[in-house]
Amino acid sequence: MKNVPNKIITLFVGLLCCNLTFAAPTPPEPIPPPPPGLPVDESVIILVLASIIFGFYKIYTSKKASR
Repeated sequence: MKNVPNKIITLFVGLLCCNLTFAAPTPPEPIPPPPPGLPVDESVIILVLASIIFGFYKIYTSKKASR
């Protein structure tokens, strides 16, 4: 009687795993990404000016604190 549960479990596991043997359909072609909305170089000048101003501010406050 001990062999019957083993056969049932083997059959059950075999039936559950048979779905893995079927191949999946070919995937669709990938959709190309849309073009960017804004050019990269548009705000670089503003960013550089802001960083220079912030750099001068940090230098000024560090020299003011060291006096």
